[in-house]
Amino acid sequence: MFTGEAVAHEYASRKLSGQDDGEFRAVIGSPVDSSRRPTNLAISALTIRHDRSSGDARVLLHWRDPAKVGHAGGLYQVIPVGIFQPASDHSWNEQNDFSLWRCLLREFAEELLGQAEPDATHGPIDYATWPFAVRLDAERRAGTIRAYCLGIRVDPLTLATDLISVVVIDAPVFDEIFGGLVEANAEGILPASGSDGAPGAPFVESEVERLTRRSPMQAAGAAAIASAWMHRSKLLAQ
Repeated sequence: MFTGEAVAHEYASRKLSGQDDGEFRAVIGSPVDSSRRPTNLAISALTIRHDRSSGDARVLLHWRDPAKVGHAGGLYQVIPVGIFQPASDHSWNEQNDFSLWRCLLREFAEELLGQAEPDATHGPIDYATWPFAVRLDAERRAGTIRAYCLGIRVDPLTLATDLISVVVIDAPVFDEIFGGLVEANAEGILPASGSDGAPGAPFVESEVERLTRRSPMQAAGAAAIASAWMHRSKLLAQ
């Protein structure tokens, strides 16, 4: 992260003074060559509430409050998002938490419902008995929750590296599990629902264009939304 922040500040400084790209960025080389620098991987997940009966699909968004976060404050982002890391730095979590899905489970509980993460300081999280994880695992096996990985993207400014994923949740299941969707969390706010009461923004072409091209959207969020739109026939297949 420090490498990326240094590159971003160098670019901003030189851009404001009318200069070309700086030496630091030139030394790093291609932003997608992770062998040239340390890379801290985050998971950016676009959550889609999908009503199979009507075909309506909505995407959840998160506005990152500059007073609460040190990165990407004032920008919109998909939700949930988190660094791919174990629940704590204790050795017993390394193998237990080496799972993209389990990382997302913890982020869903924290960012959408405001739940505290299960304690992992005295032993590994028992995902088989954590009610929230048990329910989402069951719905995933049943096909009412579907998770996809669409690739890895690199922010061209900060070099932040994100694994882009999409989680599609059938509307009745979403409404039951996330009926207590929070309006704000530790990092910002979830924009208010539309006039129809459904959470999130419509997953339609005009809204995708607005979010990815004209809104203050974090690069990873724009990539997730654009990639999901590109693959919408697969993601929203009946």
